[in-house]
Amino acid sequence: MTTAIQDTYPDDVAHCYGCGRENPAGHQLKTYWDGEGTVASFTPRAEHMAMPGYVYGGLIASLVDCHGTGSAAAAGYRAQDREPGSEPPLRYVTASLQVDYVAPTPMGVELTLRGTIEEVGEHKVVVSETVHAGETLVARGRVVAVLMPAGMARG
Repeated sequence: MTTAIQDTYPDDVAHCYGCGRENPAGHQLKTYWDGEGTVASFTPRAEHMAMPGYVYGGLIASLVDCHGTGSAAAAGYRAQDREPGSEPPLRYVTASLQVDYVAPTPMGVELTLRGTIEEVGEHKVVVSETVHAGETLVARGRVVAVLMPAGMARG
């Protein structure tokens, strides 16, 4: 996949602060396949600081959340042997989010998120994730994502 999964979302559900291409003030996180897993990267900006030199933990949770739902969408399409963005669209939302902080996250270092698809069901996908700042593991996460309920989109 050379196009980020988030870039295949329909316009009416592409406003997420974490990953929506229609939200210019957001993080603009992009998720791609990398073999059997997924990958995304993000470089924290000054406004993501918790204290001098360290990233705010809420940013890490936000990135895990959006990478998890993006990974879920990619896995849903793959499980159905369909191209991302094909009709009907598959858009997932978070049912459960778990983040374990392993080490302080330094500012000024690109973060790499890697997702492993644990389970793909008809309506639910489970993704485990790691977050590295350079070579340092800073967080582990787990997202249970479900297909977006009908009526959530304002199309």
